Formats: sequence, C-alpha cells, structure tokens
Amino acid sequence: MKHLFKPAVFKSILGLLLLLLLVKVAWFVVGVLWLPTSGVEHVAQKGGKALYYRVKLTPNEVAAPTVKATKTAVKKSSGNINSIKLLAIYNASDVTVVTVEHKAKTKVLSRGDAIDGFVLEGAGNNFATFSKASKTYKVLLLKGKATGIEATAKPAPTKAPQKPKVKTAKGEVTDAGDHKVIDRSLLDHYAQNMDDIYKNIGIGEVRNGKDLAGFRITFVRKDSPFAKLDIRRDDVIKSINGQEINSYNAAFGVYKNIKDIDNLTLVIQRGKEEMELEYEIN
Repeated sequence: MKHLFKPAVFKSILGLLLLLLLVKVAWFVVGVLWLPTSGVEHVAQKGGKALYYRVKLTPNEVAAPTVKATKTAVKKSSGNINSIKLLAIYNASDVTVVTVEHKAKTKVLSRGDAIDGFVLEGAGNNFATFSKASKTYKVLLLKGKATGIEATAKPAPTKAPQKPKVKTAKGEVTDAGDHKVIDRSLLDHYAQNMDDIYKNIGIGEVRNGKDLAGFRITFVRKDSPFAKLDIRRDDVIKSINGQEINSYNAAFGVYKNIKDIDNLTLVIQRGKEEMELEYEIN
C-alpha cells in the first residue's frame, strides 16, 4: 500500500499553517494594543477640517434697510372761500366794514383786512368781494346759508393797497354826575376809523338759540375813552336810543348815523340787573 503524502511534505504544510497562525495572532495583538478601535477612515473624518467656510460679506457694517419708494403727498393750498360767511355789511363812500364768521368765530373786517388769506376788497348791498392769489371772490350776505362764488381772475396789483394812517383820537369823556359828556371830535374819530374801536373794546355775540339777542363786551382797554364810558367787561348791550340791537344791521344802522346823534342812551344787562347809561354829545 502506497502513502498519499510523504512525511517530508506533510511536515512542510504543517509548518506553513503554524506560521500563518502565528502571524494572525501577532497582528491581532498589535491591533488591540496600538490601533484605534474606530478605524483610520473614521479618524480622518472626525479630526479633519471642513472643506467650506462661512464668509461675511460686510463684517463691519449693518445691512442697509430696504427703502420703498413713496409718493410725496402734494399739499393743497389752505383756505376755502366757502368757509367764510358774510353776516353784515356797512358800505359807505369812505369806509367798508363787514362782519364775517369763520371757524365758528366772528370777526369785523375793514377794506384791506385779511382772513384766512382772503383780503377784503369791497362790498355791495348784499355781497362782499375778496381777493387771493390774483383771483377775486364774491361772498353773498348770509340768508339761511352763505355761499362763496369765484369770479374771474384779475391781474395781481403791482403794489398792495396801503391803509390810511390812523389818526390819534382827540376829545375827552367827562363825568357830569348822572351822565357822561362826550366830545364830538372823539365821536367823529371813531366814526371814521372803525378799526380803532376794536383796538380799545371787544364785542361778541349773545345768542338765544339761533337768534341774536345782543352784544357782549369781552374786554375794555384800560385808560381808553371807552373805559370812561362806565362800560364794563361782560356787559350786554340790549338797545341804543330805543333801537334793539338784535342784529348786525341794527348795530351798523346806529354806527352809520352816529354823526347826527346828540344824545345816547344805552340799555345794558349787567349780571342780573338791567340799567341805562346816559351820554351827551357836545
């Protein structure tokens, strides 16, 4: 019987197997003692730097806010002729005076005076004319509801009309006991210069509902001729020479005929008392 393997060959194969076994054991020991458990590839990913960088384009500046385009609102010119109501007119050859209401306040205007940018130019029987921005306007006398009507444009004057110089009032008011004596020169001055009246005395409306019931004295300038007439603040003028002062036309009627008056009797309401003030024009 023949042997399949020779003893020398069998020894060679056995020695080779033992050598391989020893190499594997040695490699296993080296791996346990020195090599990381996570592997080389994992270390490379963990310890490596990122391949991208954050870049701040404006490191020292705050980003500019987004500006939206806005439309600039066009301001409309202030003032409306329809807001002016004409309450009364006094129109003579040498003077024009009107009473108007604007923003719930009454005001007396002479020719050349302005209200809300509208300048009083003149007046007729039932209207007053104003000018503004090279245009003229007509305001009708109040009858239930005032209206403003724009007239045709006119060229702007080269020079603004000058007001006549106000003359110093002359004349005195003297006490005669039961009445006061007024120099006619003083009365004539105020008849021709109505603006001077409102520099020395304030007058406001007194109404009973919608009806005009008289005029209240709102202030009297100290040391003025009016202060010597014994008129006081908060007095309400009820009548003059028997004429009830319950409308602007009645008040202007007295003013218009003041030059022809020799005596004045004022009925006033002072607090709860009604009293008469007597004046003599001399």
